[in-house]
Amino acid sequence: MLTNNPQDLASEVFENYKRYLNPPLARVMKLSGSPVEVRAQGTTIWDQQGKAYLDFAGGYGVFTLGHSHPRVIAAVREQMEAMSLSGKTMFNVVLGRAAKRLAELAPGDLQLSFWCNSGTEAVEGAIKLARAATGRAKIVATHDAYHGKTYGALSVSGREAFQTPFRPLLADVAHVPFGDASVLDDVLRDAAAFIVEPVQGEGGVNVPPEGYLRAVREACDRAGALFIADEVQTGLGRCGYLFGCDRDEVVPDVMTLAKGLSGGIVPVGAFIARPDVWNRAYAKQPLVHTSTFGGSEIACAAALAAMEVLVEDRLVENARERGAQLLEGVRAIAAEYPSVIARARGLGLLVGAELTSEGYGGWIIPEMLKAGVTAAWTLNQQRVIRLEPPLVVTAAEVERALGALRAGVATAAEKLGRL
Repeated sequence: MLTNNPQDLASEVFENYKRYLNPPLARVMKLSGSPVEVRAQGTTIWDQQGKAYLDFAGGYGVFTLGHSHPRVIAAVREQMEAMSLSGKTMFNVVLGRAAKRLAELAPGDLQLSFWCNSGTEAVEGAIKLARAATGRAKIVATHDAYHGKTYGALSVSGREAFQTPFRPLLADVAHVPFGDASVLDDVLRDAAAFIVEPVQGEGGVNVPPEGYLRAVREACDRAGALFIADEVQTGLGRCGYLFGCDRDEVVPDVMTLAKGLSGGIVPVGAFIARPDVWNRAYAKQPLVHTSTFGGSEIACAAALAAMEVLVEDRLVENARERGAQLLEGVRAIAAEYPSVIARARGLGLLVGAELTSEGYGGWIIPEMLKAGVTAAWTLNQQRVIRLEPPLVVTAAEVERALGALRAGVATAAEKLGRL
């Protein structure tokens, strides 16, 4: 039970992090003034003091429907009263329904899906599928990519600092520049697959030129390699399209999903593939890739409800409209304070403000927090502040977040003037 004393609760949490979780992270969070989250609803998080924060970090893309969406909560509660986890020896009704709905929403002939618990597990499964389906080993990825931190997913990610302590990583992995399809023909010649994010989130909100994914599709077809679209962060409305690859109207061979798949209620991930690709790998070995907890009843109930809310409430359209508003606002702040923000970029409600120096985020993000708005760096590029609110965000809330960002940037500009 949580203590009624906010100071005691903050002290308890810090000590637990320091002694039992991650001591250096505990110190960093305490120095940055991080509060304790105790409740959340919609676009708002409340801390131990009762202060409300507009959530523009958005769980790094998890809270597509906001926090604790009532329709998803109700679906999970109803399912928990019936059956929470699959026994695995019988058919799972909710898994079948969730897989069917995902196939209906997915582009083209993507149809057969495997359900797991996270984005990095989905990427691991996609890599295994590609190798089994093609009989080839090589996986090609991009510089600055982020696909997760388990062994295979880390191997195809693009940040040296995350990889170095764990080498040697997965063999037969090559990296190429993101957004440049002209380099693909040579490197894909003997490859099993090319894995790429439609927009690099953790790489610094890098948006490729229009037509890039179409060129990727064509290069993969020429080489006989599979095209894996990592939509863990960009999928399910985040970029103002149902899926990020819809921007270029292409169909990948495999697509990975997680983060917003349950609307921010239950951890869940999945990868979905074309039938011919799936069958080449698994038609004769149906149990060669499994998960004890993957496809649980409560996770699938959450995902099924979340997909319905996403469509019925037209949240893809809202992401496109509010994303345009947000990006325009950040660009206006960049024009006002060019000494602090070098440029702004984004697609839908995935927007990045690239600072002129990495250290300025240490001034801006805490100032935004004081103003009651959360934001975050991108993992691979800490010079970029990421703004990634729930897709239910309103125009008024976007303006409030822009006001907090402007105040934080103004503070940074003022400090620069004193140096």
